Amino acid sequence: MTGLETRNLTRRFGGLTAVDSVDFSLRPGEIVGIIGPNGAGKTTLINLLAGIYLPTEGEIIFNDEDISTVPAYRRAALGIGRTFQLIHPLEDLTLLENVMTGFLFARKHTLRRAREEARTLCRSLGLTGLDRSTGQLNILETKKMEIAKSLAGGPSVVFLDEVMAGLNSDETLDIIGTVREIAREQNLGIGVVEHVMGVIKELTERVVVLDAGAVIAAGPYSEVSRDERVISAYLGGGA
Repeated sequence: MTGLETRNLTRRFGGLTAVDSVDFSLRPGEIVGIIGPNGAGKTTLINLLAGIYLPTEGEIIFNDEDISTVPAYRRAALGIGRTFQLIHPLEDLTLLENVMTGFLFARKHTLRRAREEARTLCRSLGLTGLDRSTGQLNILETKKMEIAKSLAGGPSVVFLDEVMAGLNSDETLDIIGTVREIAREQNLGIGVVEHVMGVIKELTERVVVLDAGAVIAAGPYSEVSRDERVISAYLGGGA
């Protein structure tokens, strides 16, 4: 199978089961929402897929290869990208140089080629003023830089962990358009963790809902948002 798949994926921390027997898949060109209340296991799931944590049980299959015990740096090289909720740019480097790191270390480009490709990538995302320090960027530019850094390594699937948090409505629409274009033009599978249900409804093709580490519903937003378990666990009266 081309893409990413998990089978019975489980991660325990002592007596706490943070991810509980999760079956998940992400295909090229597909945008999948990953939602759930705080503490549901969303970021832990991404950390498992990216190799930050190793599974207690279960398998992670990527392009027909079992990568369950493969370390994070090798998964990045294989083509699994991600952003982080808390963005920690390399503050001594410019916007452009931050994005160049992926081309240099993941793709092993020369310095000249890394600079050229990072410049092209940044411009495709609407980023300008590439020689500015990261402290000079506004929140939208910082979020786009984080997306660019995740793309610089050449992933075939990428996970965006609350990348739209803190943005206003116009900025959110900008990122939605950017994500759609990335998925379409690069044929990337994109997993989107997001709390704003309007974003999930607008952007994703299907949704996976976690609660207490387990999948309680999966399918198109129109179906998932009417599921009584999802309403009780997460959406409340505003579904």
